[in-house]
Amino acid sequence: MSRFLAAAVTLLLPALALADVDARFAKLRDEAEALGGLGAFLEKYVGACEGALVDPECKSQAEAFRKKYQGKRLYMIITEDDATMLAPGPYSPASGEYTINITPFFPGGRYALTHGAPKKTDANGNPVLPYLAVTGTLPDGWNAQMFARLFSMRGVRAQVVFTPQGVWSLPKKGGGKNFGVTARVEGILVSEGRTGQQLGLWLNGKDANK
Repeated sequence: MSRFLAAAVTLLLPALALADVDARFAKLRDEAEALGGLGAFLEKYVGACEGALVDPECKSQAEAFRKKYQGKRLYMIITEDDATMLAPGPYSPASGEYTINITPFFPGGRYALTHGAPKKTDANGNPVLPYLAVTGTLPDGWNAQMFARLFSMRGVRAQVVFTPQGVWSLPKKGGGKNFGVTARVEGILVSEGRTGQQLGLWLNGKDANK
């Protein structure tokens, strides 16, 4: 599965997160543990314990790792180059209101973190997940083309707060299984990478602007 092979380098330095973000998200973020790297976390959480050269203690180590993070809130930044799960949605020229669609699939190395567990795959073997949508209003002087260009030129980033809940698996195209980590995503802050301007906020299961 090509999306599972895509590396998502998540730079998780607190200095990259602006202090003046929405206070509701800032509270979630400040109560969470910053993740050192999504790929390494997923590798340890899933625990790939197959093959002749696997450490005999692999399964017990994976179980201990999952137990360590049970119920723990974590925080990560998805930088502009890796924020492929963000896409522009409908835009209203009359009101200037836009929608950003978020596919809650965050790849890291061989695995991915998802909001909830996917139940099926598409024709290419990728997990099918419903969009999470956030809305906002374009600043004065902006238009639909400028908004769309933010995404085509990789100008948006996301900050994510989540709690891991378990491991999911789906049949792999051609045989075998794909694995990932299901999580409860509690907050996603979408912002312009260059300025840090907030573009949308998904919080506690809904668009925070509605």
